Amino acid sequence: MTIVYIISAPSGSGKSTLKEKLLADVPGLLFSVSYTTRKPRGKEVEGQSYHYISEDEFERRLANGEFLEHATVFGKCRYGTHRRFLDRAQAQGEDLVLDIDVQGARQLKSRYPEVVTIFVLPPSKQVLEERLRARGEDTGEEIQKRLQAAAEEIRNYSAYDYVLINRDKDEAGAVLSAIVLAERVRRTRMEDQIQPILETFRV
Repeated sequence: MTIVYIISAPSGSGKSTLKEKLLADVPGLLFSVSYTTRKPRGKEVEGQSYHYISEDEFERRLANGEFLEHATVFGKCRYGTHRRFLDRAQAQGEDLVLDIDVQGARQLKSRYPEVVTIFVLPPSKQVLEERLRARGEDTGEEIQKRLQAAAEEIRNYSAYDYVLINRDKDEAGAVLSAIVLAERVRRTRMEDQIQPILETFRV
């Protein structure tokens, strides 16, 4: 049974780095590349960072029921998770990793209560601001907007199953991998493997 892991975090929290480390360290994971109407930034690559589409194309796909979840960020850019990634993960016997915001996480959790949600927190607002400035992708005004958005997102941390504080990327990456591996051996997910073993003991 495919497990869906949702990772959410304010912009600049190091979520992308942690996600890449997770995919490299833990086998059997498929990453869902979101669709967005915004333009590429920095070193982003089509098909790896996002699928970049027009507003009309996004609306068409939404009307066709292609998205498992969708959200509008900063009142203009739209993001969506295409259901084909879940279909592919299920067909390949893999688990699915989603990098989505709190809006999308809320939608998916309401539809699929069994999804595993993980919120990545920066150590402080000051550290988050330093990381945003170090990226060199945003103006001072845009950074302030991101910090304001971060404050709104962080208020939703209690809705998540796990909260991961990213003080050190290696330590945080190890914890994230541990969460994924632990969820795979949760008893309720293991019954189909446990029962044949019990039968050998006539239990």
